[in-house]
Amino acid sequence: MSIVAPDADGLRRAVDLLHQDCVVAFPTETVYGLGAHAFSPKAVAEVYRLKNRPSWNPLIVHVSGVVAARALAEEWPDLANDLAAQFWPGPLTLVVKRAGHLAGVGAETGTIAIRVPAHDVALKLLDASGLPLAAPSANRSEGISPTTAEHVLRSLPDVPLVLDGGPASWGIESTVVDLTGETPKLLRPGALGLRALREITGTIALPDEVTDGAARSSPGMSRRHYAPKATVILAKDVSEVEHQGLAGPVAVLSYESVEDFADGLVAEVLSVDPREYAADLYAALHRLDDAGVATIIVQAPPESEEWLAVRDRLRRAAAS
Repeated sequence: MSIVAPDADGLRRAVDLLHQDCVVAFPTETVYGLGAHAFSPKAVAEVYRLKNRPSWNPLIVHVSGVVAARALAEEWPDLANDLAAQFWPGPLTLVVKRAGHLAGVGAETGTIAIRVPAHDVALKLLDASGLPLAAPSANRSEGISPTTAEHVLRSLPDVPLVLDGGPASWGIESTVVDLTGETPKLLRPGALGLRALREITGTIALPDEVTDGAARSSPGMSRRHYAPKATVILAKDVSEVEHQGLAGPVAVLSYESVEDFADGLVAEVLSVDPREYAADLYAALHRLDDAGVATIIVQAPPESEEWLAVRDRLRRAAAS
């Protein structure tokens, strides 16, 4: 694997690989993606192979703008235009009915998930390649999403090229909204909050639980996902967890001071602001994995709507 700067030479090398049906990892504002030509069965199969990703888990297709997005859709609702105008480029994925000529691309539900990333390197790669890029997070399936090029290297050492765009600014995946029904439906909470969405959509339905293996229109709905190597234990009050009997070393991940009860424990204290917490969550989990921690006691975040995406990630990370 090569980690390269996203300069003219790096972009040229990445484009050459994509046109040879190879994969390339690249930065987005959310996390690093494992990019492949979305309409190449060979390239998409390589994404699933490298990630060890279940075949029932669909991919998001990244495009350079609304025109390219509409070309992939059988129907493009007015609401899609409104949301795209407000939030694209950005951390919002729209699920629409897939264009008939794209049979085999997208989910088994006959839909396709599309977004326009808000990262200069990602947009340059999309423009230079002229390809729509399927790009799930560039890590092994169920693992922690990568927010730096080095995270990609450690998780997927066989990826031939990583464009290094620095740390991802949002640090958590895009919000996914299904527009195929009468009422827009949240499929995956993410970087874009519900309050901002409702200003455009009005009513929005919340996600249902989906059984692993069942058809779904969005990634990020598996029972276990975003998980470090360490065992994650969610606790409302981490000071009440008896850590002596847990597999060690033991760490604490909190948004409050841990000085009173974390004597001798590795501790990561993140921001009490939900966006700042989300931006550093995966990086903190990577740091704890790198430190050889066996158990992470995580202070459960507040039940407020602003923390919905963080609660979703931690709940899936803690699933057995």
